[in-house]
Amino acid sequence: MDKIFLTEREAGSYSPLSLAFLGDSVYDTLVREYLLRKANMPVSKLHSMKIKLVCAEFQSKAYDVIFDELTEREQAILKRGRNATGNTIPKHADAAEYRRATALESLLGYLYLTGQNERISQLFETIINSDILIDDK
Repeated sequence: MDKIFLTEREAGSYSPLSLAFLGDSVYDTLVREYLLRKANMPVSKLHSMKIKLVCAEFQSKAYDVIFDELTEREQAILKRGRNATGNTIPKHADAAEYRRATALESLLGYLYLTGQNERISQLFETIINSDILIDDK
């Protein structure tokens, strides 16, 4: 089955929370692949490491890391995701961090739907190679 990508306009018609729903999976998969390729270790250890990288606090820091590297269109999508309403904040997360994490996931969902996988890889590389990974350990 050939994958049919959406136009930017079509992808932009989805709500930020719908884009985040997909973007969460995209980000989670990137983190899992990164950790697996980094070292062959027990699944329990991989899971513990993954949790640190997919939490709202880390994703909020990632938002800052990539923001200045984004195009105007990407920044607009990120801001739209950050300002989305209706998401319930988990008890263990700060509201501002959670909204910024949602924004990051919205952007990834948008890029995925529009077939911009190379851009997703670039942004993820920027995040994973940044100082926040070192600070978070």
